[in-house]
Amino acid sequence: MSLELTAPAPEEPSVADDGTWLECIACGAQFAPFEDVRYTCDDCDGLLEVRYASPPTWDDFEGRGVWRYNAALPFEEGVSLPEGATPLHEVPRLEADVGVETLRVKHEGMNPTGSFKDRGMTVGVRVAKELGVGRLACASTGNTSAALAAYGARGGMETLVLLPAGKVAAGKIAQASLHDARILEVDGNFDSCLDIVQDLAARGEAYLLNSLNPFRLEGQKTIGLEILEEFHEDYGTYPDRIVLPVGNAGNTSALYKAFRELVQSGALDVDDVPKLTGVQAEGAAPMVEAIENGWDETRRWDDVETRATAIRIGNPVNAPKALPGIRETDGTAVAVSDEEITEAQRDLAAEGVGVEPASAASVAGLRKLRAEGVVDADERVVCLTTGHLLKDPDAAFEAGDDPEPVPNDTEAVLEHLAE
Repeated sequence: MSLELTAPAPEEPSVADDGTWLECIACGAQFAPFEDVRYTCDDCDGLLEVRYASPPTWDDFEGRGVWRYNAALPFEEGVSLPEGATPLHEVPRLEADVGVETLRVKHEGMNPTGSFKDRGMTVGVRVAKELGVGRLACASTGNTSAALAAYGARGGMETLVLLPAGKVAAGKIAQASLHDARILEVDGNFDSCLDIVQDLAARGEAYLLNSLNPFRLEGQKTIGLEILEEFHEDYGTYPDRIVLPVGNAGNTSALYKAFRELVQSGALDVDDVPKLTGVQAEGAAPMVEAIENGWDETRRWDDVETRATAIRIGNPVNAPKALPGIRETDGTAVAVSDEEITEAQRDLAAEGVGVEPASAASVAGLRKLRAEGVVDADERVVCLTTGHLLKDPDAAFEAGDDPEPVPNDTEAVLEHLAE
């Protein structure tokens, strides 16, 4: 199987362009990377991955941010704001409360538009320019639209975003609007929006930059590379487990691909690969359902609901890549309630780390797995938080403390504080 953790480095085919090509994970068909617009396999409609003749080692990386890792990417540089180099926070009180040896939080909300999606867009928009396309498009629960609009604007390209009406946080719509994207609100959920965008892309009306696009995930690989480098610099070892929220499962797929390539190059021992652990909201958990039942694929949930809008997705398109990633690394998946997500959001905020609800799912999931004994007390864990607090200010206000009205008088303020 092409997605095995111990699969050898691939041989370069004749269709490769400077050591890079596209390959179907289902049937193995290979394609030139930049001659035609292509999202899935011509032969079987399977998902594509970007493959490299020479997977990178740690010595190949220099600089800062996403493009520090250009040896693991299709180009030397992209359309950049710049992005990456996000903090790996220490959270000592939360670490002690959860009960693990080490807990760090990789805060992707510190990217230029406030989410991890910027890492994918710096690569994806660069590929769009290489292909000579005119209009960029995505379906979005919010963060993808904000990132695509910003990077499309930076690249001087027209941008179209489709959002589920009434289901996207205002802060995210505002970003896409200000960056001059054309915003279409669809009477349906995210999966309906993605169906339409895929149809538009198939008709040649737009270049799709959802995570179905294999080049998007190349940029997101750099999250995993940064985590490993930063953690190793601090502790001289790698984390035992990485816990991350799951919506379309792009990050799970991307991190697994990063680890496979490091194993192929000899830069990472198989025994040092972290366990990938996915977390979904109970109201949108098709990946968890598949893991718990031992299924090879997910089953689409048509009715999904959670306050964690960024992961309100019932048909994760990258499941065929992500399920092997979880299983091959001996990871797992867990569903958490909206109440558990809000509690984790407050816990992170108490450490000074402000995230949107979907981000906090990773901490909620870790807490649940630790309580169930799935995660051991001696584990070194990194939780990925994917979006900034201000992505969803309404949810932050609801989760936080209410303002306290006081009279316009210093003595009255002191009396109120004393009470």
